[in-house]
Amino acid sequence: MINYFSSNFKLGILGGGQLGKMMLYDTRKYDIQTYVLDPNNEAPSRIACDHFEQGDLMDFETVLNFGRKVDVLTFEIESVNIDSLKKLETEGIKTYPSAATLEKIQNKAVQKQFYTEKKIPTAPFIVYQKIESLIADVESGARSLPFVWKSATGGYDGKGVSVIKEFEDLQKLPNAECIAEEMIPFKNELAVIVARTPSGEVKTYPVVEMEFHPTANQVEYVICPARIDKHVAEKARAIAKQVSEAFEHVGLLAVEMFQTENDEILVNEVAPRPHNSGHYSIEASYTNQFEQHLRAILNLPLGNTDSKVGGIMVNLVGDKDYEGEVVYENIDKIMQMDGVTPHIYGKKITRPFRKMGHVTIVNENIDEARKVAEQVKGEIKVISRS
Repeated sequence: MINYFSSNFKLGILGGGQLGKMMLYDTRKYDIQTYVLDPNNEAPSRIACDHFEQGDLMDFETVLNFGRKVDVLTFEIESVNIDSLKKLETEGIKTYPSAATLEKIQNKAVQKQFYTEKKIPTAPFIVYQKIESLIADVESGARSLPFVWKSATGGYDGKGVSVIKEFEDLQKLPNAECIAEEMIPFKNELAVIVARTPSGEVKTYPVVEMEFHPTANQVEYVICPARIDKHVAEKARAIAKQVSEAFEHVGLLAVEMFQTENDEILVNEVAPRPHNSGHYSIEASYTNQFEQHLRAILNLPLGNTDSKVGGIMVNLVGDKDYEGEVVYENIDKIMQMDGVTPHIYGKKITRPFRKMGHVTIVNENIDEARKVAEQVKGEIKVISRS
């Protein structure tokens, strides 16, 4: 086995946001040299890596030159130049997950078609190259309202997804490739994180339940374990494993799903990296998701995915009425509560609904943890000085 620790081995991370920052905590634990590339010179990861470079993640030459400086390359955001990753792979730089895996995931239309091809259960959908074609289908009655519109590329944190209830809603959408997806009545939105090594070891984390903000379409709470029947949880983990096998990914794969009224499991979408739905694991799991991602991409033995205790994650997002230099109001009050740990990402400027941090709540009793999570949400405010 390669000696990664306290050695000349170099790990490169494309993207220097909060996911990269939290991954770097664990590289520090193992003394692994780290290189980070991000377009923002004030990226959260800057303070935690050995070498930071500012540069465009979508620029072929920038990513290629960065990748040539490291031994293994990974990413914390999907918007990276695929062609440069393919070139690096031909030069012997290990890229995890691979360019081939990322290419299937980057475009949501390609991702959905992949599920159909691999017989993975997902909501019925139609791909449109332009919004004009979708509008024509709605006008002719070929596509009935309501339905879910998804941009094929560029969507994140609730952006690029809209529920289309009226014809007028279509006029606001960009004229680009998109998906029209059937609205499925569901009980719960669930997620399972799968870890996989190059040698084929696979482990799944427990199923989490996600509660969404009613207007921002962002996750407000992640609850582990999900409050669902055991047989539904087993089915969700089995389908997540099936998705992982289909993508042949290395590292982490977060599989987001719907639990329908009939307890069927439908795959919504995936992210090939550490994910918001796994933040609870920092305090609640034997092996947190960031350490697990490192173990997986370095082909080390995977850690125990079980939870030590019930865990809930609350996203800290910018208040809708504030923009400017960030202030975390009442953070001292939540820190007085048992089992509460805030994680501040290091973004200096807050904007409405921008992810600025998260808080984890641990408790033996998940219902008690949920009550504390509600108190945390009501107490802390992410506002600005002006």
